[in-house]
Amino acid sequence: MSLPDSSPALRARSLSLRANAPPPLAEALAACAAHGLDEARCADVLDLLAMLGCDAQTQAAAMWFELARRDPQAWAARAGSLPAELKRLVEGQLAAEKVWTLHALRESGTHEGLRRLLLAIIRDLRVVFVLLARQLAKMRGAMALPEAERVALARLTRDIHAPLANRLGIWQLKWELEDLAFRYLQPDTYKRIARLLDERRADREAFIAQVLAELGVALRAAGIEADLAGRPKHIYSIWKKMHRKGLEFSDLYDIRAVRILVDSVADCYAALGVVHAQWQHLPREFDDYLARPKGNGYRSLHTAVIGPQGKTLEVQIRTHAMHRDNELGVAAHWRYKEGGGADAEFEAKIAWMRKLLEPRADEDVAAGLRTELVEDRVYLLTPKGEVFDLPHGATVLDFAYYVHTEVGHRCRGAKVNGRIVPLTHQPRSGDRVEIVTAKNAEPSRDWLSPHHGYLNTSRAREKARSWFRRIAFDANLAAGRSLLERELKRLALPHADLSRLPAHFHLKSHEELLVALALGEVSAGQIARVLQEAAHPVEPAPLPAQPVARHAAPDHGALRIEGVGNLLTVLARCCQPLPGDPVRGFITKGRGVSVHRADCASLARLARRDPDRVIEVEWGHATAQSYQVDVELRGFDRKGLQKDVTNLISNVGTPIVASSSRLEGRTGEVEMRFTLRVRDFEQLSSLLGKLVALPNVVEARRVGAS
Repeated sequence: MSLPDSSPALRARSLSLRANAPPPLAEALAACAAHGLDEARCADVLDLLAMLGCDAQTQAAAMWFELARRDPQAWAARAGSLPAELKRLVEGQLAAEKVWTLHALRESGTHEGLRRLLLAIIRDLRVVFVLLARQLAKMRGAMALPEAERVALARLTRDIHAPLANRLGIWQLKWELEDLAFRYLQPDTYKRIARLLDERRADREAFIAQVLAELGVALRAAGIEADLAGRPKHIYSIWKKMHRKGLEFSDLYDIRAVRILVDSVADCYAALGVVHAQWQHLPREFDDYLARPKGNGYRSLHTAVIGPQGKTLEVQIRTHAMHRDNELGVAAHWRYKEGGGADAEFEAKIAWMRKLLEPRADEDVAAGLRTELVEDRVYLLTPKGEVFDLPHGATVLDFAYYVHTEVGHRCRGAKVNGRIVPLTHQPRSGDRVEIVTAKNAEPSRDWLSPHHGYLNTSRAREKARSWFRRIAFDANLAAGRSLLERELKRLALPHADLSRLPAHFHLKSHEELLVALALGEVSAGQIARVLQEAAHPVEPAPLPAQPVARHAAPDHGALRIEGVGNLLTVLARCCQPLPGDPVRGFITKGRGVSVHRADCASLARLARRDPDRVIEVEWGHATAQSYQVDVELRGFDRKGLQKDVTNLISNVGTPIVASSSRLEGRTGEVEMRFTLRVRDFEQLSSLLGKLVALPNVVEARRVGAS
C-alpha cells in the first residue's frame, strides 16, 4: 500500500530536512534518495515523529525501513554498517508487516490477538510510534487511493492502530486516526455529523467566545492564572457517544466544550470551584481523573454545567504538564535510548508501557476491547493466520489443545515455522505452529506426567485427563497399576507398604489411588514422598553447599537405635538405604552400626552368620542430610547423550559422587551408572522421571539391594 505522490510543498520540506537533519537521519535520507525513493513522501511521518519527541535514531529507522521494504537488496547491503540499535528498530517494523498481512486475510472476528501479537513481537517500543506515525501519514493521503485500498487501510487503522494509540495515550494521533478511519468506512454517517457541526459552527463559536470571556474574568478575580481554549469535539467520538447512549445529536451536552490549563493540582480544584460558582453544574456529569486516573494514565477534571443562554457546556481542567501527557501520552517525554539514564517517573512510564495488553476493560475503546501487553503470554499463529495466546512456557502440545480439544487428542507431531519439533518444544511469540494429527484420538499417559514436560498449562492437562476419565474403569485401573509398579521398580522398593497411600490422598481405596495415578491427579513424586514418610516423618533439608565425601558418616540424629543411646552409624554401601526405606542395623567391629535396607541380601547373609548382632533401627529427624544412592540408566547411544544426562543431573541439584558407562558397540546399547547424593525419595523420583524422558533413554532406576 503506497502513499500518494508528494506535493511541491512536501518536496521542499524534504530538501530542508536533509540540510538540517542530525547525522543518523541525514544518512538515512541520503540513502533513500540515492536509491530513487522519494523521501518527501515520508516528510509527514518525520514531522509526526518530531511532534512525538522521538529521537533521531527513531526517525532514521523510519526512513531505513522504507528502503528495506521497497529495496531489500539495498537494505541488506547497508544494514551491516549501521548500529545495532538502528537495525533492531528496522527489524521491528519489518516484523509488524506480518500482522498487516494477517489482518488482510481475516474477514471478520476479534482483532485483539493481532494487537497483542504486534506488541509481543516488537521488543523496542519506539517501533510502535513509527508504526502509528506512518499509518496516520497514509490515512491523510488515503483519499487519492483506489476505494478498495482506502477501505482496507481504514479497517487496519480502526482495528489495530487507533486502539494502540488510545492505550498509549497518544491522543492527537488517536483522534485523527479514528476520525479518518470513520470517514472512509462510514462516509454517509461521517458527513451527516459533520454537516450538523457545520450548521451550528457560527453559533457555537460565538457561544464559546462568550464562555471564555466570562470564565477568564472569574478566574482572574480568584487569583488563578490559566490558559483557556475551546476544545474541538471529534466526529468519531460524537458518533460513538450517540451510539453508546442512544442519543440524538441535539441531546449531546459536550458539543460545546472548553479547557482550562493551570500550573498546579491545587489550582485545578480552585478553578473547579470557580466554574461551579459561575454556573450550575450537573452532578452526574462530574469525573475526577486526578484522584483516580484512567488506566491509561489520563488525568483531568471533567465537569458539565448549564452555561450562558441555558446551554450545556463541558469543562475540562488540568495542569499544563498533564495536558502534554494527555495529548501525546508517554511520547511527550519519549527520549528512550538503550542503556541511557532516565528519571524515576520516566522509568515508571516505560514499565507501564510494557503492560500495554493487560486484560482490562477501557471505556475509551469499543466494548470488550482489551489492548494491554502481558509479557507472560506467547502469541502463536495457526497455518490459517489465527492467533492464540497461551501462558509463557506453553508447549506445542498445549497449543494443540488450545486450538481444539480433538486436535490435542489426535496430536502426533508439530512443525514450527515449517520445521519439525518435539511435542515438548516451547514456541515463541510470532511462531506459526502446524499440528500433525492422526485419524483417531489417542493421547499418551506420559503427557500427564510433569517429568516429561509435554503439557505445561492446567487447561490442556485437564482436557487430556478428561479423555482418560471417559475410557473404561478397568483400563485406568490397569494403567495405574502399571505406573505404580514402574515407580516402585525405579525406586527399588518392591516391598513398600502401600496401605497408607489412599488415605493420604483422601481416597477410599487402593483402586481409586491407581485410577488417580493413571489420570495424573496423583503424581509419581507424591507417591515417593508419602512412601518416605510412611516409615517415619523425615524433615526434608537442602543439600550441603559442597558434596559430602563418599565415606562421611551421616548425622547421628538421622537414625534412632532401639534400646541404646547414640551409636556411630554408617549407611551400608551395598544397598544404600534412603529415608523411608525399612531398615535394620548390624553391629560391626570398630565401625559402629551398619544400617542396611531390611531386604538387603548382604544383611541376610550377615544375620544367618551372627543373628545376635542384628538390631532394630528406625529413621529419626535429620537436618541438612543427604544420602548416597546408585542409579542405573540404559538406552541407545547417540551424540551428546552423556552430556545431556550429566547436565540434567546437575541442574536438579543432585551432586555426582562417581560415574561409569559401558557401550555395546555391536548393538549401540549403552549402560551408565551414577553414584549420587539425593535428599529424599521425592527428589530421586523426579530425577528418574526426567532421565527416562530424555531421547534414547529406555530405563532409569535406582539400583536395588545387592
